[in-house]
Amino acid sequence: MKKTIFILAVSTLSMGFITSCNNHAEKVEDAKENIADAKEDVIEAQQDLEKAKVDYVQEYEKFRTDADMRMTEREKEIADLKLRRAEMKKEARADYDKQVAEIETRNADLKVKVRDYKNDEKDNEKWETFKREFNSDMDQLGESIKNLGKNNAK
Repeated sequence: MKKTIFILAVSTLSMGFITSCNNHAEKVEDAKENIADAKEDVIEAQQDLEKAKVDYVQEYEKFRTDADMRMTEREKEIADLKLRRAEMKKEARADYDKQVAEIETRNADLKVKVRDYKNDEKDNEKWETFKREFNSDMDQLGESIKNLGKNNAK
């Protein structure tokens, strides 16, 4: 009877050990699969980050090109305003020249603003704010030019 109990106890312990080994092997296999999945996720995230960087640089360069074209157009409009000066009465020229100079300065300031903007791809909010403010300033400058041209035409 003692021998039977002993054999039964050894058998139970052996089964428990084998089952434990099988569970451990399954856990190791699951961990390996999780590591492989995590590596794939990291690689995918790195690829997404690189694509986002490239997209950001392309967007930034396109914005600068568009801004340069808009500022060049503003310079042409300012030159037209200066040509209109000759048609004005002598008394109105001083005030007109002052307004044209102010518009010219604002355009030059916007050129500097675009040129000096630091391209920080990590701060998207700063970039969006910069674009919004710059476009607003360019629109206001265009309105000033248009209004000065209209006022002069009268």
